[in-house]
Amino acid sequence: MNIIMDNISMITVLSLSGLNEITNYRAVLFTSTLLYYCLILTINCALILTIVLDKSLHEPMYILLGCLCINGIYGTTGFYPKFLLDLLSSSHDISYNGCLVQAFVMFSFASSDLSILSVMAYDRYLAICRPLRYHSVMNKHRLSLLVCFSWLTPFSIQAVLITLTSRLMLCSDKIQRLYCVNWVIVLLACPSNNTTVHSILAYLTILVYFLHGLVIIWSYIYLVRTCRGSMENRKKFMQTCVPHLTCLLTFMSSIVFDTMYMRFGSKNISPSLQNFIAIEFLIIPPIMNPLMYGFKLTKVRNKILYYLNVKIK
Repeated sequence: MNIIMDNISMITVLSLSGLNEITNYRAVLFTSTLLYYCLILTINCALILTIVLDKSLHEPMYILLGCLCINGIYGTTGFYPKFLLDLLSSSHDISYNGCLVQAFVMFSFASSDLSILSVMAYDRYLAICRPLRYHSVMNKHRLSLLVCFSWLTPFSIQAVLITLTSRLMLCSDKIQRLYCVNWVIVLLACPSNNTTVHSILAYLTILVYFLHGLVIIWSYIYLVRTCRGSMENRKKFMQTCVPHLTCLLTFMSSIVFDTMYMRFGSKNISPSLQNFIAIEFLIIPPIMNPLMYGFKLTKVRNKILYYLNVKIK
């Protein structure tokens, strides 16, 4: 939909074309997606409630795990309800403002996940490599600062980017995806727009999260070195670091795969595979994170089973 103002066409509604190829099995996809979204909410909420209700789990590692689950709910809620509505509708439109909000949620969700995983890597480094300093360094005040950093940094970066994007004049209303992302909206901008600031901020953002990656690599170099010479440390590594590493690799592979496809992907790939690549980070990590930690961490698993037994009785 366009509004004409002073001989300039202002686009107020954008069209998501990612669903055009799946009209034949829309009912099946709606049912399976709804069940999967409910499963994500149930598992993440169960883990969050377990951590909140049990004071013995009020430790940095479990609090960070709770933050990871909260972020998973936040990110998936930015995608699945709109996706489910699109499956029920013949038109797959989204308002320009709604598109900007969804783009904000998608970026902040993915970035916060990486930030929280980085803090978790640092936490494991302190717990295993510097156990005598762990409680003095990872105190409540510092943990609060790290959690705030994990959320406020991506929120602030994306708020600036979205504000700049909202000022662009668009020359197209077709988004070739299932959801909105900021860089796709920028590509719709008219050639007369100056997007230099967007490019500079994009490179700065890449630098910030590249540094996150260095923190993780640095932490695991020391973790592996420390755990090689001690059976007790190897046990700690297998119990607490393997779930973290699995979640990290799953998340990073999803993001990198989608990013590489967006930049260099072939148009000959089937639309269904394109859609899966685009939403992979919204399918696997949000359910993999709580499942990996819920089953692998003995303390969490025992508490969940305890609460389930109490409820059943």
